[in-house]
Amino acid sequence: MNLSGIFGPVVSTFDAKSGELDLEAFEANVRAHVAAGLRGLVVAGSTGEAALLDDDERAAMVERARATVPGDRLLIVGAGAESTRATVRRCRDAGAAGADAVLVVSPHYYTAAMTADALLGHFRRVADESPVPVILYNIPKYVGFTISPSVVTELSTHGNIVGIKDSSGDRDLMTVYVNTQGRNFAVLTGSGSLLHTALHVGARGAILAVALFAPELSLAVFDAVAAGDETAASAAQARLTPMASTIVGTLGVGGVKAALDVVGLRGGAVRPPLRPLGKADRARVRSLLAEESLAASV
Repeated sequence: MNLSGIFGPVVSTFDAKSGELDLEAFEANVRAHVAAGLRGLVVAGSTGEAALLDDDERAAMVERARATVPGDRLLIVGAGAESTRATVRRCRDAGAAGADAVLVVSPHYYTAAMTADALLGHFRRVADESPVPVILYNIPKYVGFTISPSVVTELSTHGNIVGIKDSSGDRDLMTVYVNTQGRNFAVLTGSGSLLHTALHVGARGAILAVALFAPELSLAVFDAVAAGDETAASAAQARLTPMASTIVGTLGVGGVKAALDVVGLRGGAVRPPLRPLGKADRARVRSLLAEESLAASV
């Protein structure tokens, strides 16, 4: 599987009054992200408020996305769950719905029990039974621990584990992960602030929330690195970093959704217990986007 490129972890759109999924808004966003040139999309990831979705909602979005994402782009579905059994079921459901791959976060409720042996057993069984390729997902700020490089090295040899998304924001860890890359295992960064660095040390692509509302800049970094133009890559990264750091890193899902609203896409409300941005933070989002002429109206 070719995981080279910039992927977008799409938001889950909710009706402002009922709080139910708004699939028309979701589809409109998917069409816009595809038109912007992203290599593929991730449904039910962290930016998609995956932990707050029920299985019917996941299925509805995957079905709508599969009908909208063309065959030359990849559809990746978040399938992590707390039990190995539930994770396998989600992988099978995603495969049956037409997903090209699944993104699997570590189980983390019983954090102290998630030893190297436990994680190896979990991910191996998931990969053995998943009908589609598996991408590991390292996101310490949500799960409370890092998937150790030794575990990643062992898992990288499994025929159905094709990569890892690293959202640690740790440059050194990213470099160690890159050393595990092979022909059939790719490292993707989840940090927009480290995109240039990650690509420079050998990561093959990225899954970036910032690419949902600043796709041209995200792609500019990737294309410049691919062309060997470090000056252009550095310049594009310098413009991308403030948005990635503040809107995504500091303000989170609410910041991403506010940014989508500002650029003319469909962000809307977050799902409780997440809280909407206050007036001051919305102004910060608009100001950052206006500086890059990304706001639909300023």
